[in-house]
Amino acid sequence: MAFLQLTAIIVEEYDPAIAFFVDALGFELAEDSAALTTEGGQPKRWVVVRPPGAQTGILLARADGAVQAAAIGNQVAGRVGFFLRVDDFDEAYGRLSAAGVEFVGAPRAEPYGRVVVFLDIAGNRWDLLGPG
Repeated sequence: MAFLQLTAIIVEEYDPAIAFFVDALGFELAEDSAALTTEGGQPKRWVVVRPPGAQTGILLARADGAVQAAAIGNQVAGRVGFFLRVDDFDEAYGRLSAAGVEFVGAPRAEPYGRVVVFLDIAGNRWDLLGPG
């Protein structure tokens, strides 16, 4: 058996990113521990967030150097690269709106359900997806 355990999002700083994912999106903080960079052995943190009950998490990786900093908010070249499926679209949309999450356009109906694009703290595009 195999499953996707983590995907990484490059962020400017750990704590504001944790606050966004935990407070605004309702994710849980699965891990926050001290670590060292693979190149140079500099201190960093290993920070993982994930939706409640999910196995797959997001590693919040603080940018290390100019190349990584340039990728903040553009990890998938301006496309939607992350997809958050919810059971109750209206509840999730209202909660995210109240938390100040920035939406790109209005919710719309598609053959696969209701969808609206939002931006994470780094500026990456996400689809909020729910039943039709």
